[in-house]
Amino acid sequence: MWRALSLKARLTLLLALLLLAGLVVNIGRLVLEAGPRVAAEDQSVVRLAREFMAVLVVDLAEAPDPEARLARIVGDLSRLRHVSIVHEMDGESPAPRASRAPADHAPPAWFVRLVHPEQTISRVPVTIDGRSLGALVIASDPIDEMAEIWDGIVTQIEVGAAIAAVLFAITMAVVTRALAPLRQIAGAMLRIEGGDYAVRVTPTGSPELADICTRLNHLAAVLGAAVEDKRRLAERVVSLQDVERREIARELHDEFGPFLFALRAHGSALLRSAGTAAPDVAAIRTHGEAMLAQLGQLQQLNRRVLERLRPAGLSELGLREALGAQLRWWREAHPGIRVEMTVAPALGAMNETVELTVYRVVQEALTNVFRHAGATRVTVAVTPGGDAVTVRVQDDGAGLAADHRSGLGLTGMRERVLALGGTVNVTSAAQGVTVEARIPTSETVSPA
Repeated sequence: MWRALSLKARLTLLLALLLLAGLVVNIGRLVLEAGPRVAAEDQSVVRLAREFMAVLVVDLAEAPDPEARLARIVGDLSRLRHVSIVHEMDGESPAPRASRAPADHAPPAWFVRLVHPEQTISRVPVTIDGRSLGALVIASDPIDEMAEIWDGIVTQIEVGAAIAAVLFAITMAVVTRALAPLRQIAGAMLRIEGGDYAVRVTPTGSPELADICTRLNHLAAVLGAAVEDKRRLAERVVSLQDVERREIARELHDEFGPFLFALRAHGSALLRSAGTAAPDVAAIRTHGEAMLAQLGQLQQLNRRVLERLRPAGLSELGLREALGAQLRWWREAHPGIRVEMTVAPALGAMNETVELTVYRVVQEALTNVFRHAGATRVTVAVTPGGDAVTVRVQDDGAGLAADHRSGLGLTGMRERVLALGGTVNVTSAAQGVTVEARIPTSETVSPA
């Protein structure tokens, strides 16, 4: 039940319980103190009345009619509160005096039973000139004191309830105002969930809620930027795929087309030569050798195209061997440039997409170095770190020009890494260019 209540309802219930508990504790304290208070009052009143009666009895001896004077005194004292004084003759018991407490102010019976004071009784003998006139019986009458205590308890309940109601109203107003920004935050979150990342919340309320509003605004801005980057990335990926397809189509047309035309021409010549009565063996051999040479070049072109589409040996030999083969090819193609590679012994578990991304980053970085840097030394380092692998390619070339703009290769490399949630940093200095990519290895993206 408690978990189903809202924050406002919880605060309301907690405040009501605290106010009720405070009122109950205060009333309980008054009730517990009622008994000792009544007993102390009874004893004090009876003691004072006994001392007073003792003085009056002594003065009776000087009265001309002591009995009439005594009856008048007892009658006058019958109006006292908290105490009952009656004249008891020898052998007679005085009739008990009825309570003088008004019926509308009389305490309830359960309260009287709860307090239950013991009645205090004291007797003052009356003797005049050696003759006994009975005794004055002084008895406590706590009903008036209990009525006063009960009235105090009722007043305490009424005043306490009024104060509690005022405090409750004030507190609820404060809580309602303090929690008002939560409704604004909830509405903003619903709009963000619906894709409205331009929504902003005015930081109001307590410092904590104002800080939440500020952070929610920052979150909306970051999400909006991320969604926009994702959209641009998707557009760029499609654009790069189209560019790559056009390049492959152009290479197939420009490179494969002439060879296929030449092979067709040589094949036609062979058929014509074979159809003569005396075939020219030398011509047949010439055409055959030309066809074999062109087929060899076609195989090289085919390997080059396949290398662009999918690195040879990456799936069969693994990332380490594929990178080693790539660096050997660069060393053979550029013997004047020193190429060094360091691959950590334990790269950890990586899926096929991550391995291909690492390979492409190294490939593109080295391509830029050998095409543009004019470097004499290149170092490649592949090291794992936590849930990511870091690729670092550094050269000692001339660095990037001030007006340098990233080409398709570098852009494609960057977006390939960003698609996996990684980062790419390219820094240029007088001593060369450093390309550093951090690629998460926890991604389970299928290879494109």
